[in-house]
This record gives sequence, structure tokens and C-alpha cells, in this order.
Amino acid sequence: MKTTNLGYPRIGSKRELKKSLEQYWSGKVSLETLLETAKSIRKENWLLQKEQGIDIIPSNDFSLYDQVLDLTTTLGCVPSRYTAIIENPAFTNHDLYFAMARGIQKDGIDITASEMTKWFDTNYHYLVPEFTKNQNFSLSGSKIVEEYKEALSLGIKTKPVILSPVSFLLCGKEKEKGFEKIDLLKELLPIYDIIIQELIDLEVEYIQFDEPFLATELSQKEQLAIQITYQRYAEKFPDLKIILANYFDCYGKNIDIALSLPVHTLQLDLVRCKLQLDDILSSKNLQAHTHLSLGIVDGRNIWKNNFEESLKLIQKAVNVIGSERVLIAPSCSLLHSPCDLDLENNPNNLSAEIKQWLAFAKQKVEEVVTLKQLANEENLEINLVKLQENRKAHKNKKTAISIHNPKVKERVKELTVEDSHRKNTFSVRQKIQNQTLQLPLFPTTTIGSFPQTKEVRSWRSNYKKRNISLSEYETLLEKETKETIQFQEEAGLDVLVHGEFERNDMVEYFGEQLNGFAFTQFGWVQSYGSRCVKPPIIYGDVSRENPMTVKWSSYAQSLTKKPVKGMLTGPVTILQWSFVRNDQARSKTATQIALAIRDEVVDLEKAGLQIIQIDEPAIREGLPLRKEDWKTYLNWAIKAFRISASGVKDETQIHTHMCYSEFNDIITDIADMDADVITIECSRSQMELLDVFAAFKYPNEIGPGVYDIHSPRVPEREEMVSLMQKATQYIPAEQLWINPDCGLKTRHWEETKKALVEMVASAKECRKQLITFA
Repeated sequence: MKTTNLGYPRIGSKRELKKSLEQYWSGKVSLETLLETAKSIRKENWLLQKEQGIDIIPSNDFSLYDQVLDLTTTLGCVPSRYTAIIENPAFTNHDLYFAMARGIQKDGIDITASEMTKWFDTNYHYLVPEFTKNQNFSLSGSKIVEEYKEALSLGIKTKPVILSPVSFLLCGKEKEKGFEKIDLLKELLPIYDIIIQELIDLEVEYIQFDEPFLATELSQKEQLAIQITYQRYAEKFPDLKIILANYFDCYGKNIDIALSLPVHTLQLDLVRCKLQLDDILSSKNLQAHTHLSLGIVDGRNIWKNNFEESLKLIQKAVNVIGSERVLIAPSCSLLHSPCDLDLENNPNNLSAEIKQWLAFAKQKVEEVVTLKQLANEENLEINLVKLQENRKAHKNKKTAISIHNPKVKERVKELTVEDSHRKNTFSVRQKIQNQTLQLPLFPTTTIGSFPQTKEVRSWRSNYKKRNISLSEYETLLEKETKETIQFQEEAGLDVLVHGEFERNDMVEYFGEQLNGFAFTQFGWVQSYGSRCVKPPIIYGDVSRENPMTVKWSSYAQSLTKKPVKGMLTGPVTILQWSFVRNDQARSKTATQIALAIRDEVVDLEKAGLQIIQIDEPAIREGLPLRKEDWKTYLNWAIKAFRISASGVKDETQIHTHMCYSEFNDIITDIADMDADVITIECSRSQMELLDVFAAFKYPNEIGPGVYDIHSPRVPEREEMVSLMQKATQYIPAEQLWINPDCGLKTRHWEETKKALVEMVASAKECRKQLITFA
């Protein structure tokens, strides 16, 4: 029996990569310094796993920005719009790489970034490959091989991790009509052959091919592509041990395909789908040579593994196929977990009671090794103590008083149908709101947050460290809020926001004020690139005792006669972007959060806020991977949003924001949310997302983002006008708003001010041109 890991966090235990990246982008450190930081993180990760006792350690699980972008550039799949960079000797390969990730506006070159979307149902974002009908692939990088050599120099023979050619193609997007991306497989496979051969020449024993699309519904053509791929590898590289890694769900209807493949090992996500182990072990299609990698340690959540339950699963597999064909592993890459629980030494953040129930990436690696040793009866004296401690922690969790609140449970039971519906339909509400708000055509607004400068972050830090008093801290926040309101008025925005300077994160901020949440000091995970989030931990029943946002929203409204939006995070997004308790259904936790947000919405209305935005960017990402499971999820997710939004009068305009979402398959459910205004990401996709709203004849108002806030480039006025011209081809002008793609928290003030001034100017231009292009 062996242990393996699918991937390790790459940000560093204290976000060393994030800091080095941002210093490099701002010109404060050299490329060499950035690359040394990256090398140091890789070394630390490899040595940690080796010391813990992992037998098959991954390489190529590290990335400077995104693993899909790494592969895109390695395969020479660079869109033609970047030709100016490729042909300019002043630019390096890293300049090209970061231009694809973030866009570029330098030395007369102005190019947009690659489209970004969610990695399956996680909060990680990847850069979408772009394909044309006559797409050419070429080996344009050696990252996979070089990182294998790098580990080898440390005495560690790793398992390179590579997104499979089929999953790579399925991650991408056709940028012209007349072909299917899966048809590009025949051009792509020879490039993979070269990479594999280079690794074999270095005496690689294992390669892990990530094939996450095997957890989704595949067409016959896509299933055939997978069969062709692995049959090719078996014939060309007969001695190579391929670990086929599927995760985030079971194989489902693809199970027979997976079992038929000539691979060494199949990885099973037994956290998301324990029942698949019985199906596989009992299948007549399970081949005599196939090993099973049992993903029994949760790679996506932070709860301690239940050793007794896991040992039962291991024993079940051993009884059928023998221990020599069993690997013990996490359920997926540990990319989605924080680095190290040992760093959490502040009981004010994380109590000893809660900490005993948790495991981060480092601890999960230890759990994998301990489970193997317990199953093999190795080091029994030490490991039996660990087993006993594990039993005790799980027993304590079941009986902990801090987890359960009878009042919250009773309130959920008492919910009625009326609690999830507004008083009147949108058509009635719209007339009332138009009369109340008196907004112009193409009203302008932002999504909520404004730049959180170093100064703002230092104020928060000094307040938490008690270096300044609450009064001093709030005085500083008032000044920043006042200046932001003044800027928005001067810029000519129609609906203002207070800027959210008091907030550390759009989820953590609310969790800190709700019962049932706990927090970490170093529990960071990567969202995309240098963007890291520190998800709160929902360990118990959720409730709200006091208003959370009313003070700052009311203060901002007192500074202007223009409407100010109250800004809230929605229940599904708080759920999705937290580490959620695993002792009750997620739907129940979502409903508890919805009731807490509902109370806040009602209080904001009472305080005079006429517009309230309840952000739900995570609705789409929460969808199960297979459509057969969507209805159950969408029923409770949409209901949770409606519960949060339905306690107000018709005059109060409810907004929601959703980013990086493909809405085609769930547009009916988006409409069922019944938000008066929805804002969405549209700039990177050039308004393509609006076609489904048009086809559906979406009745409510919509704000398609006209510039990409994940890039430092400032769009020209003409660019935004052009995007709105496209938008009016899909949606009637009277339903359209003009806004950025997302919140502006991560941007700098200089670029933000320029972009918003141009955005307002574009709105004025659109109003002038309406007769021409509407």
C-alpha cells in the first residue's frame, strides 16, 4: 500500500508567492527574485511531503498564476492578439504569460486578458484557453520537465501532474464557428507525446493525468476521445504508470469508460461520493491490474478526517483487490486547503475546541500517511494514540453545545411560502421604483468596493493590534468614505456606494458578525493569481444579533442626495466561500444564513436605503457537476436568496451581482431569483453572455460589466461604448445599466478614477447615440 498526493498549495504558508508577485508587477523586485521565491516554495512543499512520508509526491502542481494558463503557454496556444508581444524582443515569455493573465497596457500596446472562469464548483478561477478552427499547437515551454528535474536535484523522484489533453480542450472555448474543440485532439496529442517522452527519458515512473471532466456528463464523442488518448499512451509508453485523477464527484455514467482504460491507477473522490467504491469493487469491468487511489482525506474542506470511517473504506478495498493495489490519497489537490493549522496560535481567532476538529494541508498529508500506517499496522504504538485522539475529537464535535442553537432551528421550521416572495411582481415594482429613484437611461454604478489601499489595510491592522482606538479608526474610515462619495458625485455616477473600507473580505466581514462562525489567522487559499481569500469556518448554527452594515451605509447616504446602495453578500456565496460544517445538509446552513441576511436587508430599508445589493457570484459555481443533481441544489439555493431579499417593500430596489458565470442552462433559475437588477461580468467575453438573456427575454434590469477590474488596464471610452452597443443588440436599452465587471477592491485609485470617469462618459455617449444603435 502506498500514499500519494494530488497537489499542494502553492501560495506559501504566509502568502509568500502573492507578495512576491505583486512586488514584481509593481517593479519593486526583479523577475529573478520572484522565481527564487517560487523555487523556495516548491522546495519547502516537496521536502514537507517527503518528511511526512508521502510515497508518490506531485510536481508541476505549482504555478505562478494558474495551472491551466501554464499548460496553455506550454502548448503554444496563444491567441493572435498577443502577437505584438511575441514579436517584440523587449518582452519576455513571462511578460506574455502575465499579459494573458492580466492584460497589458504598456509602450503603446493595449491587449485584454484571457477570459477567466471558475474551476468546476470551486472558488478557484482559471484562465480559459481560446481555440480557433485551424488551431496550431507547439511545444513552447519546458516547465513540466524542469520542475521534475528540480525535485530530482533534491533527491525526490516526483509524479508530474498534467491536465489531460481531453480535459484541457474541454476547459477551453471555441472563438469561431464551424468546429468543435474536441476535434483538436489529433493536433494536440503529438505535443503531449513529446512531453511524456522527455519525462520518460528522465526515468519518470508515474504521471498523474488530471481528468476532472470524467465527473461530468460527457458526450459519446468526448468519451471516445478519452479512450483514444489512453489507448495511445498504453501503446506508445507501455512501461509508464498513469494515475488517472478524477475528483469533485464520482465517475457516474462514465464509470465503465474509466474502468476500461489501460491506466495503472484510478483516483476516486470518496469524500464527495463514497458509494462509488462499492460500484467499482463489484464491477465486472474492474481490471485485474488496476490500482485504486482512495481519496478519503477531504482536499476541499478543513475538517479532520474520521479515521474509523476511512479505515473501513480502506479495508473494504483491500479485501477485494489486496493492499498492493491500494493507494491512500486526498480527495483532490490540496490547492483548495489552507497550508498549516500549526500556525493558528491565537485563541481569539480559533478556540482550542474548534481547532481540535480541523486539519489543513500539512495535517491532511499527515492524515494520509497515518491512515496507511494504521491499515498496514505500522508504528502501532504511536498511531493507536493518534486513532484514540481522533475518536475523541469526533465525539466532542457531536456533543458540543456551541454548535446547536434551538431558536435558529425553530425559525427555519417556521418559514412560509410568503417569506420567499416579494409582495408584487417585477413589472409592478419597476414602475414604483422608477418613480421613486428617477434614474436616467443607462444608469451608472459600481459593484460595491473601492480600492483598499495600504493605508486602509494598515488602519485595520493597527486597530486590531490596539495601536489605535476604535474612535480613531472610525474617524479614518469616515474620511475615506466621504472622499469616495465626493469622487463618485464629481465623476457623475448615478447610484453610489460607500466603498466598503471597513471590510476585510466580502464573506469574512459578515462571518465575524454572525454566530456560528470561526476564523483563522493564516487560513489563506488561492482564488486566482495573487488573489487569496481567508474563508471563515461555519461550525455551528448561524444567526445575527445586531446590524452589520447599517452604520456605514447610513453614513454614506447622509453625505449625498443621490441613492447609495446598501451592500451585502448573499447566503449562497457566504456558504460557498466558507468552509462549511459537514454535520448537516448545506441547504439548512444556507437557509440559516438567508434569515440573517434578511434581517440586515430589512434594517437597511428602515435606515432609508432605497437600493440594496445582495451579491451572489457563487450561485453558478455551486451547481453539482452533473445536471441530474442540479434541480435539488437550485431549489434551495434560489429559495435562500429569495428569503434574504423578500422582506422589503416594492419601492426598495434589490440588486444582485454574479461574475464569471455561464448562465445558459440556468437562466430560468436566475430569473426566479427575482432581483430587480442583476449585474454580471461581460467585458472579457465581449458581451457574449448576454445572448442567453436575450433568447430568454429576461424581464428584469441588467448591468453587463463594461470593463475588466481583474486587469490593471484602463479601457478607452470608445471601447465601453462599443460594448454597450453590443449589449443593446441583446437587451432593450431601458433595461440596461452600466457598471464595471466586479468590485474595485484590488485596483489602485489612479486607474479606478480614470476608468470610472470614462465609464460615466460612455454612458452619456450611449444616451446621445441611443437613436442610432438601439
